Amino acid sequence: MPLSKSASPIEEYTKRFLDHLEIEMSRSLRTIESYGRCLDQFIRTTGIKQPGDITLDTVREYRISLNRRTTRSGDTLKRNTQSYHAIVLRSFLKFLARQDIKTLSAEKIEVGHTPTRQVDFLDPDEVERIILATQGSALRNLRDRAILELLFSSGLRVSELTSLDRQHINLEKEEFSVRGKGSKLRIVFISPSAKGALTRYLDRRTDTDAALFIALPQQGLINQRNSKRETLRLTPRSVQRLVKHYATKAGIVKDVHPHTLRHSFATDLLINGADIRSVQAMLGHASITTTQIYTHVTNEHLKEIHKSFHDRRRKKK
Repeated sequence: MPLSKSASPIEEYTKRFLDHLEIEMSRSLRTIESYGRCLDQFIRTTGIKQPGDITLDTVREYRISLNRRTTRSGDTLKRNTQSYHAIVLRSFLKFLARQDIKTLSAEKIEVGHTPTRQVDFLDPDEVERIILATQGSALRNLRDRAILELLFSSGLRVSELTSLDRQHINLEKEEFSVRGKGSKLRIVFISPSAKGALTRYLDRRTDTDAALFIALPQQGLINQRNSKRETLRLTPRSVQRLVKHYATKAGIVKDVHPHTLRHSFATDLLINGADIRSVQAMLGHASITTTQIYTHVTNEHLKEIHKSFHDRRRKKK
């Protein structure tokens, strides 16, 4: 969208940066919008007009304002959120430097230390319970079981799951390709139980919609909302509600969402001996650092391995 004639130089450079993210960096629309919001907030809060107006003092004052800001519920912004704003600004400054635009050096902005991210996951018994909670022969039950089985079998993000078409799935090879964050392509594998659930679900489908997972009409409420849509494709929000519903039905008190099954997938692989590089590839993480958040949850398992296998020869003496 072209800028108005009244746009300031910093707004023009912001637009060029966002275009760069889309075209050269192949970032997702969601990421670009998020970066745009962060930079717009920085510009409005500080009142800067030129890249040269960005100084260390300007950034410090802005970060203090972020630290003191409260949400509608009265909570302060999380450290992760504040660090994200700093990361976006650093990225923007690096872009300006590559364009030979005089401004603050990106290296002068320190990204604050954030607490170790906690990972919630389901143990094998809980995974089994949530899947069994879908029991039933109706198409809705078959669809929901296929969704849960596939999420745990593949570690898909919910947005990746809902973007799948029927033609993407190769049940014979038990694998398929998915385009994840940054439009990166990776291979995803299907377990035998997920293959069986998908087969039963797809065999019962009589519609011609391309989407792998579709919304099904409630009794007596056929298609008032869906009739206006070109596709019956399930939305990520619908899958989130679905997962929560079956977690509650299974008596699981944890806050379960689709990403919990992704965490459970990764944790299950590591506990059963998979190397972290392989898990990184299967999750589609660009950095091994992201995958390493899962390693602390396997410490108890590693402790048991240490007890079982370390120094065995000396114990025999």
